[in-house]
Parts: sequence; C-alpha cells; structure tokens
Amino acid sequence: MNNRLFQIRRSVAVVSLAAALVIGGALAWTISSSGHTVLGAGSPVTLRIAGNAPAGPVNLNEGFSSVLEPLLPAVVNISTSKVVKSQRSENPFSQDPFFRQFFGNPDDQPQPREQREHSLGSGVIVNPDGYILTNNHVVDGASDVQVTLSDKRQLKAKIVGTDPRTDIAVLKIPTSGLSTVTLGDSAKAKVGDIVLAIGDPFGIGETVTMGIVSATGRRDLRLEGPEGYEDFIQTDASINPGNSGGALVNTRGELIGINTAIISNGGGGNQGIGFAVPVNMARTVMEQILKSGKVTRGFLGVGIQEVTPDLAKAFNLPSAEGALVGDVTPDSPGAKAGLQKGDVITSLNGQKVSDYHDLRLRISQTAPGTPIKMDVYRNGQKQQMTATLAEFPEKAQAAENSPQGESPALEGVQVENLNSDVIQQLNLPSGTHGVVITRVDPDSNAAETGLQRGDVIQEVNRKPVNNAEQFRAAVRAATNQPLLLLINRGGSSSYVVISPK
Repeated sequence: MNNRLFQIRRSVAVVSLAAALVIGGALAWTISSSGHTVLGAGSPVTLRIAGNAPAGPVNLNEGFSSVLEPLLPAVVNISTSKVVKSQRSENPFSQDPFFRQFFGNPDDQPQPREQREHSLGSGVIVNPDGYILTNNHVVDGASDVQVTLSDKRQLKAKIVGTDPRTDIAVLKIPTSGLSTVTLGDSAKAKVGDIVLAIGDPFGIGETVTMGIVSATGRRDLRLEGPEGYEDFIQTDASINPGNSGGALVNTRGELIGINTAIISNGGGGNQGIGFAVPVNMARTVMEQILKSGKVTRGFLGVGIQEVTPDLAKAFNLPSAEGALVGDVTPDSPGAKAGLQKGDVITSLNGQKVSDYHDLRLRISQTAPGTPIKMDVYRNGQKQQMTATLAEFPEKAQAAENSPQGESPALEGVQVENLNSDVIQQLNLPSGTHGVVITRVDPDSNAAETGLQRGDVIQEVNRKPVNNAEQFRAAVRAATNQPLLLLINRGGSSSYVVISPK
C-alpha cells in the first residue's frame, strides 16, 4: 500500500479525523423525471427516475444555488452506535511466579468491558415515505441507527437490507412527505462533467463541494472484506470523513453516485481522489433488496484473470483483451457449457469483453437462470458457447475471484514432487497433480513478481506435469523462450507467463 494506501472506513468515529469516505447528494426539481415503482415489503416503493430530456447549457456565472436549494432536504445525517467489547490486556509478567504476587492471577483480572462506539455518515432520501440509500460500511454492525433530517428531526431508522460487495445499504425511517432525489443515469457520466457532492463531513453540518468526473469504470481498489464489485466514478470533489453514503449529483440535480471512498496517501484526509458507486449499480441493488430482502447475482463458475500482452502472445490471441479462464468449478454452468482452463472469453451476448473485471461485473449483474452466449478462443480458434447462469453462492468467492499472475522467472525456484501429505497440508483437492514450489530466492525475479512457496505448478506450455522430472524436461525444452505455467494456489488456478531475463 505505502503511498497508495487505499482507505475504507466501515464507520467514521465522531472524534476521529482520520476516516476517509463519502459524500451526500442532491437534485433539482426543474428537470423532467418519471416515477418507477418497486414492489417492496408491504407496499410499493416509488423512485423518481430522470427522463430523457436533453441537458441544457450550464451557466457557471449563475452558480448552482437553484440546483441545490430543493435538494438539500433530501440529504440526511446518519449516526450509528454499536456495542463493542474492549480487549483485556495481559500483563507480560503475569506468567512469571515471582511477578504474579504483584500482578495477581490473570484469571482474577477484570473481564472485557462493553463500550458503545458512535459513528457518523450521510444518506440520500430516494422515496417520500422514508427510504434512504447509503453505504453498507456506515451501518455495518450497528445496533442503533438514527437519521437527522434537514429540519432537525431525529428519527430511528430500520436497516432494510445491505450488500457489502457493492457497499450499499437501504434504510427506512417512519415518516412520509419527504423531499427526494431523482435517480439519474450514471452510464451517461463523462470525464470532465461537473459534479456536486453534498454530505456532513466531520459532523459539522450539510456541506457542498464541487469538482469534475475524473474517470469512470475505476476498479480493483481492494475494498475491505470480501472482494467488491467495483465500477467506481472517480471525482476530485472534496470527500471527507462523515460524507459516507451521501450523493454525487450532476448539474441537472440528478443523483449519479453514492460516494464511498478515497485514496488518502496515508494521511486520512481528502486528496482530490474520491470514488462513488454508480447510481445504476446502487439502484439495481436497492431494487433487489426492496423486492426480496437480498441481492442475488449470476454465477458462471470460472476463475478468470487478466490477459496480459505476454499471455495474449502465448495463447495466440489477436489482442490483449478478454478474460482468461484459469479455473473451472466442477458442475458449474461454465463446466456444463464446456469451458476449460486456458479458454479466453472475448464476447458476452454479442458485446466485447474488455477485460476480466468487465466480464465479472456483467455476470454478477445478470439474473440467475439467464442464458448467455460467449465467444471463446481456444488454441487460437474462435468458437461460441452457451450457458445458463446459476445463483452466486457466497462460498464460491474463491472461484469467482480473479487470480492474477505476473511474469516471474524460474531462476531461484526449487520444486519437489507433490504427494498426498503435501496435498493435505496445502488443503488442495485430492488428486491434484503437479510439482510444489519449496523455495523461492527472495532476491529473484520470481519473488519480486509473486511466485510463492507452496504454489503448485500443474502445466508448462499447456502440457501437464506430474513430477519434478517432467517439469525440468519441459523447462529445458523451452530453452530461452517464455514459459506459460498453470499455477494452483490454495485450490484456485491461474496462468502466468515466465520470460527469461
């Protein structure tokens, strides 16, 4: 991490100035919008969705007060509390009989005490009957959630549902007749668009900041906890602690994102690099929560990785695009469709797959039971396959993660035959074949690029290796040419290209 320390706070302590998170949003009432009804628990939930009216010119000399004024009441402060147990610190001398007479028996020490931890965040009202969109990390683990409206009313909120993988949560407060935001179309956001952020940084009250869309489709930011489905809008609008769960809006007052994180360069404050969950993704998650109380995702059952230029050359691909299949879960939709290790998926339902992030995101946003068509390159030949997606099981995270391999060199790498004892120690499936890496020289190129002790090499240049002799023969046969290895780490496989120095 070092200078690129990426910080996400699951909650922002009231006394803390070190958290780095999200922003609040708003929206103009002068735009064209239409209602969209979702069947929630008990009664329909209507959302205001922006229409297709063309955007008018923005006069910066007039400012944004006319856009913001009707929106501010739709942005709320969220305060949470939860009970945590303080850990008992064990005295380092308590185990010594001589010192025990002074410090006493550890079992006689006071038990951990319960303390109440308080946090702050922001939220956006999306329905006049009290439905609020915010971040999962704002309310994660909270035993009490309180919402403060712009008119200073304080209401206890119920957590309707959460989705940690997108960092989205839906709350409900017991009131009606509230001001709401209009949900825009985040797919239309362009780099350079002016955006406004509204929230409650540091708990000082409603605050508006301005910036531009710095980038779209930002991914791989390594959210805490299970790997998220990242497709962030990046902005330089100031985001500070307490803004979490607020909104990012365009100059027409349409909500285009729920701000969720920043890169703080280790300082914990705003550095002009903030990220927002696109409202299209947040809306999909929210609608599923309102309909069924949970989020379901499509599941193909393959482990995928980036197609690097070296891998593209090794697999005889026309370009370094698509998603390389490094693992296939048995009996999964991918296995039933005929996908194999080494296949490269280049198209999904007629649309190009730019990289493995793109495929993973699109599969996750497709409903279980949906048939899909894929263009697949195998041994340099293009073919089409079909599959019917299953529902993503939480335990399949390891298979759905996208294991990545860099380009290590074999110099400084030692291997041994793989036996049943080693397979058990490494927690690998019985019958796993290959050779296990027993040592990697810390000064070698292999160590620098991630090859580890315990990795199992299963293939060399697409040919299986079952013992060290076969492995060494395959390496010798390649002379000074790049090697394509299939690596099994922790039960998940991925390909790496090894180029000579």
